[in-house]
Amino acid sequence: MIAEELINQMIPPLKLSDTVQKVLNWMEEFRIDHLPVIENQQYLGLVSEETILQSSKTDVPISTFRFEYQDIYVQQYQHFYDVIKIAIDNKIPIIAVLDEFNKFLGVITVKDTVSAFAGMSAIQSPGGIIVLSLKEIDYSLSEISRLVESNDAKILSSYISTDELDISKLKLTLKLNKVDLSPIIATFERFNYNIIAKFQETELVSDDKERLDLLLKYLSM
Repeated sequence: MIAEELINQMIPPLKLSDTVQKVLNWMEEFRIDHLPVIENQQYLGLVSEETILQSSKTDVPISTFRFEYQDIYVQQYQHFYDVIKIAIDNKIPIIAVLDEFNKFLGVITVKDTVSAFAGMSAIQSPGGIIVLSLKEIDYSLSEISRLVESNDAKILSSYISTDELDISKLKLTLKLNKVDLSPIIATFERFNYNIIAKFQETELVSDDKERLDLLLKYLSM
């Protein structure tokens, strides 16, 4: 799963002209203490409740405040493990997502990331991830499983979404029980499958457990 798929569409960005009162209203509505600020679709950073509460006037625009975490964000195609690491390292509840032109796309909340992370039943097993792009008519999990199993591997979990680069196609994310994906990738390529991403994980069990434990501990603070 990649960052773009985890964007929380319910949390809108603020504009420089928005007032302190609007920020406080939104923070209460969305139950969050940080919100993103943008200008001309460019990410300017996060404004925090702690910063906003320093103002005694509620009609003051937020352009008068200092924003935080201007350089903390993820690109839309980064794996959600990167989101987890950034959340842990910076101790922030939301992370901005930018496209390849640094255009703001939205934010991911830590809670959403934890939910996605915990929802992957295969996280307790080491292995790798392959992402395929294919036409719906070509999608056959049984055939794909056959190709994977021909390399003495198993599919631990799979996830289907729309390919954002071509909405006429599906994007299939496969979690496999093999760390070395080279022979499986070669097989897919031999049968003309389009591989758009791969993640060869080496210490998945210990690393993932540690990340999840840290996130849960962070959320409980």
